[in-house]
Formats: sequence, C-alpha cells, structure tokens
Amino acid sequence: MLNIGLLIIRLVIGLLFVGHGAQKLFGSFGGYGLKGTGGWFDSIGMKPGVTIALFAGLAELIGGILFTLGLLTPLAGIMIAGTMVMAIIKVHAPNGLWATANGYEYNLTLLSVAIGIALIGPGKYALDAFLF
Repeated sequence: MLNIGLLIIRLVIGLLFVGHGAQKLFGSFGGYGLKGTGGWFDSIGMKPGVTIALFAGLAELIGGILFTLGLLTPLAGIMIAGTMVMAIIKVHAPNGLWATANGYEYNLTLLSVAIGIALIGPGKYALDAFLF
C-alpha cells in the first residue's frame, strides 16, 4: 500500500507542476505564457521577467515530468522545491501563512511533499526503482 500511496502523490503533484510549467511556457490551461508571466515577474521586481519565467516554467515542467515518472526523484524534488521557495519568498510570505489571505500555506505544503518524496524515494512503481 505504501508504494501505491507514493505513486498517487507523485502523479497528482507531478502532473500539477507539469500544468503550471505549461501555463508559464506555453499559455496552456489558462496561463499567460512567457510574455505574460514575464511581465508579471517584472511587475513584482523579478527582472528580467521573461528569462525568470522561462527558468521557472522549465523547472516546473521538467521537475513535474520527472516527479510524475519517479525518475531522478531527488533532482525533481529539488526543482519543484526551488520554485516553491521562490513563490513563498517573492509572492506569498508578506501575506502570512493562510491561503485564504494569499499566504504561503499551499506552497509550503507542496514544498514539503516534494522534499519528503525526494528524501524517502518514489516507491517501487517508479522509473528510479527499475533503473537504479
């Protein structure tokens, strides 16, 4: 059951990050694409916005794919965690903890899951289990 639980966590979190990366990079799923996301990053003082949007989008997309597959899971966890740390520091921390006030509660949850899975491993239903 543990391995099925780890698979469910990886699928849900990983695919959500794939979606967030696609929003930033391609404007998919109601996202704003590189130009729109980059403009928003510029507006909050993260410059050059388009470059930062590119790196954030790639980290979320690639990290999410790797996390979903359970491939290079520690690296995937670090990529996802890095984007969440930046989201907390640059956007949500001034609003406090709770998501109801646009705080960092949700980002901290995702950060914890990514680091937790990176530390304990992706389970036996993962490419890491077959390759390494």
